[in-house]
Amino acid sequence: MSSANPVPVIAAETPASPSSARTGKDLILATKPFAREIRWRSWFAVCSTLVLMTGGLTAAALPLHWAIRLAASVFSGLIIIRMFIIYHDHQHSTILQESAIGNVLMKAFGVFVLAPASIWKRSHDFHHKHNSKLYTASIGSYPILTREKFLSATRAEQKAYLRTRSPLTIALGYYSMFLGGMCLRSFRSNPGNHWDSLLAIILHFVGYGALYLLGGWQTILFAWFIPFLIATAIGAYLFYVQHNFPEVTFKNKEEWTYHEAALESSSYMRMSKVMHFFTGNIGYHHIHHLNARIPFYRLPEAMRAIPELQKAKTTSWHPRDVIACLRLKVWDPDKGRMTGIPGA
Repeated sequence: MSSANPVPVIAAETPASPSSARTGKDLILATKPFAREIRWRSWFAVCSTLVLMTGGLTAAALPLHWAIRLAASVFSGLIIIRMFIIYHDHQHSTILQESAIGNVLMKAFGVFVLAPASIWKRSHDFHHKHNSKLYTASIGSYPILTREKFLSATRAEQKAYLRTRSPLTIALGYYSMFLGGMCLRSFRSNPGNHWDSLLAIILHFVGYGALYLLGGWQTILFAWFIPFLIATAIGAYLFYVQHNFPEVTFKNKEEWTYHEAALESSSYMRMSKVMHFFTGNIGYHHIHHLNARIPFYRLPEAMRAIPELQKAKTTSWHPRDVIACLRLKVWDPDKGRMTGIPGA
């Protein structure tokens, strides 16, 4: 799943010099030609991904050799991630807007994947508006404490903070982020607005029961538990690493700007073409944060065409990079970078 592919750099006909490089509003405007949906590509992505997901889960549920079922489980987990990115684009009003069928499909998938539209859109929109801003509520993102704030916190508060950022919490994203955070916590906080969160929880347990009646615990394992465990673990890690990497920067509200947060605090994740497919190009995260109206299938196109987007801060699936990102715990303003646990 790892790749050492360099950031794709395409020479422009008239390369921008440092003094003429576009920033801020000018750079955002340069991305506008790519923020146009190609409707047939959107529908092809939705239909083909749903077919692959259904086929993978069906194969995992059939009484085949365990190795075939395991392969189908892993494939299903990966293709669920791709479908989630398509759903994520729809929630950004990027694709399939004003399509009644599209709206029904996406809302149903949100419930299926334990990220109902009512809580996902609200929390994710907040994240885009406040990405990398210090002293802001951690709605829709992993919490960030400065070194000073961490050292002044109580022991219990420090443990709670570190627990939310631990590799185990990320690996068990099915329980921590999706079932617990997205669904249970949102419903408990506001049942009226987040009734779909309760529906997602109920349907997941109904799914467990139905699969058990269909083929016992092995069917639950291969057709439900493994695919969701893989999809949510990778999803939770992607969301973490996109804004928690060695070169990331965080700023106070007064110093914060939208375009700088996109380019300085969002990563480009180098990976193989296969993994870009399964992750719906979400690795081009700096571009997505600069202009969330660019459909996922046009993000590589935007990067090839705009030189300023090719100077991205990067990370990858390489174990060295994964470990480096997971070690980051607090923001040190004096050093201007993320560091590990103070005093450890």
